[in-house]
Amino acid sequence: MFAEDNLAHSTNNSPQENAGHQAAHPESDAPGDGKTTQRGFVTTVGAVTGGMAVGVSAFSSAGVVHAEPAAAGLVRKIGVDLTVNGESRHLDLDPRVTLLDALREFLGLTGTKKGCDHGQCGACTVLVNGRRINSCLTLAVMHQGEAITTIEGLAKGDALHPLQAAFLEHDGLQCGYCTPGHICSAVALLAEAKAGDASIVTDLSAGAADGPADLTPDEIRERMSGNICRCGAYPGIIEAVRSVYRRA
Repeated sequence: MFAEDNLAHSTNNSPQENAGHQAAHPESDAPGDGKTTQRGFVTTVGAVTGGMAVGVSAFSSAGVVHAEPAAAGLVRKIGVDLTVNGESRHLDLDPRVTLLDALREFLGLTGTKKGCDHGQCGACTVLVNGRRINSCLTLAVMHQGEAITTIEGLAKGDALHPLQAAFLEHDGLQCGYCTPGHICSAVALLAEAKAGDASIVTDLSAGAADGPADLTPDEIRERMSGNICRCGAYPGIIEAVRSVYRRA
């Protein structure tokens, strides 16, 4: 009600009354007297807020915003030579491109999946010189001259990799989105176990570190813990890895 009364009062004033109000209160609109007025404050805040949205380079003493467009073409691309699935590939990349994006967006190898993009789910797992890594957490330029193996490089023609066949045999997948990362991770897991690499659950008192690790279900769970299956196909995944391990 109070606001309505004020609105009615202000809109019903005659031009003479409004002129008298401005004469009595010159500070409400008078510019350039060194004081911060309400209108000046609102104008300045609006200019600053708008300037932040477009990128502000400097402010003049009068509060005017000077904006500059983003500079284009200043990122120098770097030549990167990789061996991907046995084939030499050359890419000219922005140095900020991740290995995951280089594989998917520049080489068209979309079998490697982008899940969390934070190294938490393992869907982007690939092999670099035989070691498994999360390709979303590393830059492509960091792997100059290295050998990259993705899910597309595991099969030999029409012959599936033993782990690919085992995942199908033991239903180690459901939607399949995380499966490439699981299989690549399992390939490295078998190599690590064969080399005698211990995990946090390995019984070192039994001399397991002196030879191939025994891949019990607990060992496989621990060694595959960096790969998440949101469909919950873990029993099949563990049995698939175990079956290939037993035949090796």
